[in-house]
Amino acid sequence: MATRLSSIILEVVLFSVCSSFAGIGLGLSYDHFNRSAFPPDFLFGTASAAYQYEGAAFEGGKGSSIWDTFTHKFPGGKLSGGVNKEGIAFYNNVFNELLANGITPFVTLFHWDLPQALEDEYKGFLSPHIIDDFRDFVEICFKEFGDRIKHWITINEPFTFSNGGYDGSFIGNLAPGRCSSRDKCSQGNSSTEPYIVAHHLLLCHATTAKLYKEKYQSIQKGKIGISLVTHWMEPYSNNKLDVQASERALDFMYGWFLHPLVYGDYPRTMQSLVGNRLPKFTKEQAEMIKGSFDFLGLNYYTGNYAAHILSRSGNISSTTDNMVRLSTDIKGVPIGEPTGVSIFFVYPKGLYKLLVYTKQKYKNPTIYITETGIGDANNGTMKQAIEDLQRIKFYNGHLRAIQEAIKQGVSVKGIFAWSFLDTFEWGSGYTQRFGICYVDFKNKLERVPKKSAIWFRTSLNAK
Repeated sequence: MATRLSSIILEVVLFSVCSSFAGIGLGLSYDHFNRSAFPPDFLFGTASAAYQYEGAAFEGGKGSSIWDTFTHKFPGGKLSGGVNKEGIAFYNNVFNELLANGITPFVTLFHWDLPQALEDEYKGFLSPHIIDDFRDFVEICFKEFGDRIKHWITINEPFTFSNGGYDGSFIGNLAPGRCSSRDKCSQGNSSTEPYIVAHHLLLCHATTAKLYKEKYQSIQKGKIGISLVTHWMEPYSNNKLDVQASERALDFMYGWFLHPLVYGDYPRTMQSLVGNRLPKFTKEQAEMIKGSFDFLGLNYYTGNYAAHILSRSGNISSTTDNMVRLSTDIKGVPIGEPTGVSIFFVYPKGLYKLLVYTKQKYKNPTIYITETGIGDANNGTMKQAIEDLQRIKFYNGHLRAIQEAIKQGVSVKGIFAWSFLDTFEWGSGYTQRFGICYVDFKNKLERVPKKSAIWFRTSLNAK
């Protein structure tokens, strides 16, 4: 597997790290939000991902990943190939420095940067061979870092990796760039491959969790989870068919992964509509997957309207199997305030509904909001980017939604802003900025706190 850990999600004090805040005013009231408004054990932090912000793609003994290959087109990945000691030393230094400064790291083991060598050898997550190599990789991490890392996330957004990398109809094409459309992809099958990849991702997660719980947890005293992404799905109308469509849309984006993790099998809607293209778990696999997480990471950005359709349009794929048409407006009225990302709208009500839905349908798991945020188009000046008042409004609304969910008994334990820094945003490259800290990509990567970073710090310090 990858010679670098995929993602680091950092607690609370990272809001004071990106630069000095001295002399920067905000001009907003903080009365609506302060630390005491949340439970004492509630965590506030920011998130980042190795491939998106580290750079130095081929230094320190790092081998190519599928994203290095994918982006250039438009160490070997195995334990038998040896362990990259330089990579181990790098992350030991990172973790030690964080802890020395009072920062608690949550570490994601896989954030999409699969070694290209494994893609070449057996097509990566399309093959069950990935499970053993994944297990070898994570065990090295547990051995080397587990004395200090107390929150592990096995996989980030398996939906995005499966759909984006092997279908592309919903969110656009991501690495490794496989799909049925020969206009977009040279190879792939959107009707089968996303389901195969998702199946193997779930087995990788379950195998990892089993290993950690049986061999390391009692000694290291940590916890292990997984991060899933979904939009909230509102019915397009009160029509019964549209209500059912919204439920199916959630099943195909969220339940695809959470249902097996809680109940040991895929949602019935998926089993019915996908049929024999949907892989099956053995009895032993189902038992291993069921309950294989201590906490759920939830990534939330936006909402959609879901309408029932009578028949699929276009080719059969993991995107069209749900028999749903998704939209972001009704008669020209958007579901929320538009953002700098065309498919994302500010919809905090959706987060509240999603949290309550998860409590009611999936046995009220412990939840961390491991990503939420808002993107700006990267077409303005630094001064304009720093004046990110819409981002402050976004976080204020979503924190209120979390407060209301907690009042309803939802076990939400923390929120991590995406992202700490402006980063490389996968298929969008550097055209979008999600960071609470500005990065000047044209001037030695200078970092400047945006008003949202100052708002967070001031609000968290408010009495």
